[in-house]
Amino acid sequence: MATTTQARSALDPYDFLDVDGLLDDEERAIRDTVRQFVRERVLPEVGDWFEQGILPRELFGELARLGLLGMHLEGYGLPGASSVAYGIVCRELEAGDAGVRSAVSVQGSLAMYAIWRWGTEEQKEHWLPAMHAGEAIGCFGLTEPDAGSDPGSMRTHARRDGSDWVLNGAKMWITNGTIADVAVVWARTDDGSIRGFLVERGTKGFSAPEIHKKISLRASVTSELVLEDVRVPGDAVFPDVTTLRGPLSCLSEARYGIVWGSVGSARACFESALEYARERIVFGKPISAFQLTQQKLAEMALEINRASLVALHLGRMKDAGTLRPEHVSLGKMGNVRGALEVCRSARTILGANGVTLEYPVIRHMNNLESVLTYEGTHEVHTLVVGQALTGENAFGRD
Repeated sequence: MATTTQARSALDPYDFLDVDGLLDDEERAIRDTVRQFVRERVLPEVGDWFEQGILPRELFGELARLGLLGMHLEGYGLPGASSVAYGIVCRELEAGDAGVRSAVSVQGSLAMYAIWRWGTEEQKEHWLPAMHAGEAIGCFGLTEPDAGSDPGSMRTHARRDGSDWVLNGAKMWITNGTIADVAVVWARTDDGSIRGFLVERGTKGFSAPEIHKKISLRASVTSELVLEDVRVPGDAVFPDVTTLRGPLSCLSEARYGIVWGSVGSARACFESALEYARERIVFGKPISAFQLTQQKLAEMALEINRASLVALHLGRMKDAGTLRPEHVSLGKMGNVRGALEVCRSARTILGANGVTLEYPVIRHMNNLESVLTYEGTHEVHTLVVGQALTGENAFGRD
């Protein structure tokens, strides 16, 4: 009987199934380091960042000193950490704010990964060490004002002019764009190919105005990229990719991080709701003693632990080389939707306090509305999974 009592007293309400017990010592050490950074550096200020609509640029240097930028890539001075370790970092950063996780994800899994996977040796040697050190910031330009879920309809165009390329077009909803030193820009060429180009800050005709008046992901820099007769040299193009396979491979990397990151948002809201429920007294007792509150908390714990197991399993598959893009789509659609449900339920437990920035819930809830849409909408991932299940393409175009 004593053993049962001890087991019950050791239960962690924030990791009900002890999913983190499946991590190894190095993975737990990474978790603890990033969690402490978020607790000490992000949480005390992120409410103000969200309210002001800023993400301090100096944060990139601090994240770089922890070795987090491009941490899952190998060579060129990069750490080559496991996919699970990278996923844990995404989870812990998003427990602070999705804007912070997005900054790291775009830097490492989109901009750096694109260069690492598709760039020349010269491009890799020039950019990757500097980006890992936080000395150069990158962004990834694929989405356009009229081409989001259908990137094959992109209008950004690149034409040859002697040994150079000339780019014209616009990209939209680009994280890090205004502060980026280099943009990975995808464009269609005269022969119908999809090519990737490195466009440096300050290039004539290239600008990146910041997008304002957001109610979601406010602690994040979101931009438009404008290209007006932007001339880049021939060695600024990725040499060996001429189809959508290039940008889509990068998106799969970023989506994997979201599978983990959404667990962090959900956990942060659950922690806030549970703590509040224990302290809030109504009718002479804490609201945690009421059946309806306990039902909400139990459902939230169920969703968080399910999502945690999915994220860890996909991470182990990725490290084993068996992860497919369809698996990532299933993980993103399920974990982000579940995280939104957790946040909304947490908001009801906090009542009116749930809509203030004194608590993290409404901030995470608003952020997740963007996460549900970016890196592939919920609907697109549903169709990806549906096609994998049935063999039938339900998209508008074969």
